[in-house]
Amino acid sequence: MRLLFPALAESSEVYLDSASTTQKPAAVIAAVQGYLGARTANSGRGTYSWATRITRDIEQVRRRTAVFVGAHPDEIVFMPGATAGLNAVTLSWGLANLRDGDEILYSPRDHASTVYPWLHLRDILARFGRRIRLIPYRITELGEADTDDIAAKLSSRTRLIAVAHLHHVFGALNTLEELRGRLDPAVLLCFDCTQSGGHVPIDVAELGADFAVLSAHKMFGAPGTGVLYCSRRVHERLDPFLPGGNSGVEANSVADMPDSSLTPGPMPERLEGGTHNIPGILALGAALDMLGQIGIAAIAEHNRLLTRQLIDGLRPLPGLELSPGPAHAPCDIGYGTVTFTLRGIDSTDLGFVLADSGFLVRTGAHCVPRPSPGSVPQSADDDSVRVSTHIYNTDDEIDRFVRCVGTIAREVRP
Repeated sequence: MRLLFPALAESSEVYLDSASTTQKPAAVIAAVQGYLGARTANSGRGTYSWATRITRDIEQVRRRTAVFVGAHPDEIVFMPGATAGLNAVTLSWGLANLRDGDEILYSPRDHASTVYPWLHLRDILARFGRRIRLIPYRITELGEADTDDIAAKLSSRTRLIAVAHLHHVFGALNTLEELRGRLDPAVLLCFDCTQSGGHVPIDVAELGADFAVLSAHKMFGAPGTGVLYCSRRVHERLDPFLPGGNSGVEANSVADMPDSSLTPGPMPERLEGGTHNIPGILALGAALDMLGQIGIAAIAEHNRLLTRQLIDGLRPLPGLELSPGPAHAPCDIGYGTVTFTLRGIDSTDLGFVLADSGFLVRTGAHCVPRPSPGSVPQSADDDSVRVSTHIYNTDDEIDRFVRCVGTIAREVRP
């Protein structure tokens, strides 16, 4: 499997940072090179064969993406990334629909991209006299969204719940299944699927998602491409936030443009103003093909086995503390992400030592929003080592990694 990924085939280092970005298979690289090197044209603009071919290819990727998440093609919006997709939710839906006193439930320990857009929207609305409330909910010791806490904080003013489908630090899966039947149908659900995409099966209908985002570069694709899923039930509540060329937005009066208003076009063009990231979308198509050939179920099982092997190997090491997540679960689960700290050495220094030994991991706060200056750190996820696996990692690599961490643990032990 490693040979399918050129960067890994040419390196002896062990890549354990797939939660940050995945390695790219040869087919994805070829898709980018193919577009840039032969018959480059824009999509949705021309009637000549080069342009119409690209337009058909883009729409084919849209259809395949819809199948991948269990959606309809008109619910799939191509974005510059998952962060852009989450901001689109706040600017397209939130700006138009939230009223004074409305509430959004979120976890302050989720990725900054699921938190900061709502903070930004709150500040924007406050300038125009609309004051919304952001209500934080807790995370359990398993690293999961605390559904009891969410239920306790629901109110008649709750409009949306933001949640990470697969947590980027704790590696815990959240479906909010425990809340089904207890939620007002008017409450929208926004899932951050950047970590689950390409790792576990995603069915937006089963999740009850109204919005969901994917990041192509975390599922074998190229950077700069994301997917925003918007359920059909919210389409009429979405305003264009990037009006311009190719956005499907029309001016009501061309003759008297200064006095004209804009009429939103159909979805998904309504939210896709400007030129698509064409090579990125074509690369996403190649990535989806690759994921289909391997099988998401096979990837999930592979990561589960590596996660359990990693946890079992790290748990006995002196001074090592495993963060919330599958390591503390009563059942045998794991989704490819394990986070830990080691007493006697901070995560940055540990990351340097591991890199010198050929193991590439993520260290630091992992894009979790930082506490305010001078406040007490919230938890170990403020400064920890994250190991994240994928289909190209092996049990031998995990064994070697555990042995390396064990050697370091004994050397730094007080």
